[in-house]
Amino acid sequence: MIYFSKEHSTVMPRNILLQEEEFNWLLKEEVHAVLKQLQDVLREASRRFSMLMPGLESQLKQENFILGSSTMDQVKGVLTLQGEVLTQADINLKVTKGSQVQHFQFREDKQWKLQQIQDARNHVTQALQLLGSHDESYNFRTGAEVNKLMDAVMLQLTRARNRLTTPASMTLPELATSGLMKMFTPPMPGDVMVNFYINLSKLCLTVYQLHVLPSNTTKHFKPSGSSVLHNPGAMFELNNNRFEVSHVHKVECVVPWLNDTLVFFTISLQLCQQLKDKISVFSSFWNYRPF
Repeated sequence: MIYFSKEHSTVMPRNILLQEEEFNWLLKEEVHAVLKQLQDVLREASRRFSMLMPGLESQLKQENFILGSSTMDQVKGVLTLQGEVLTQADINLKVTKGSQVQHFQFREDKQWKLQQIQDARNHVTQALQLLGSHDESYNFRTGAEVNKLMDAVMLQLTRARNRLTTPASMTLPELATSGLMKMFTPPMPGDVMVNFYINLSKLCLTVYQLHVLPSNTTKHFKPSGSSVLHNPGAMFELNNNRFEVSHVHKVECVVPWLNDTLVFFTISLQLCQQLKDKISVFSSFWNYRPF
């Protein structure tokens, strides 16, 4: 049986006409329902990045996290996190067995911004702006238009997730000259380096112990490249001195709200992909109505 479509002024098979009706409903109703769902989930993610103190609308909540474990006592400490900023780090370091515990903390005039968290939050904000640019009154006309929006949102969400799951690689000289080394009182000794970073939902502290390689050493010197975590034996050169990493201590703590945001990213990416899959169901209809 053949049906007449006034919109296209052409004779169309019934199955094609039904596909067009379903596709029009998808563009008008289903797409906006998914966009609203995405906005709700991402607002929850955004809220996690800026948890406010109850009764203090302008002040972010401060949280203390304990580093270390019962099986490793070389490095212990407490970190104070406020949004993306480490406002205080209180670290106890025992370099060798039987050695005295050394205590370091951030200077009162110093705070350390965790760029990974700030970047992830910025990507969530950009994703929300993309979704907000198509309110319920907006009329999507083509599947390509929906796919383009979903691709743009998914790109921001993937970048946000990657910032939390993939810490930045650094060389040992970059670590040694990092502003982080100037944060502590008393100053960190010259044979110790530290680094803070986010890995998934964990806030990590890595402590490197170094020893100077003698200038007349016969040991083969091979500078290490860039890495998130350098292993014992890694070498580098700084200010005409050559160093080798002798010990590496890594301690971490779980930040629950970072885990929440990763879950929200996964849910949002799934919603985007499901909508793209629904659009693709109508690919056989594209010959009649390009989009």
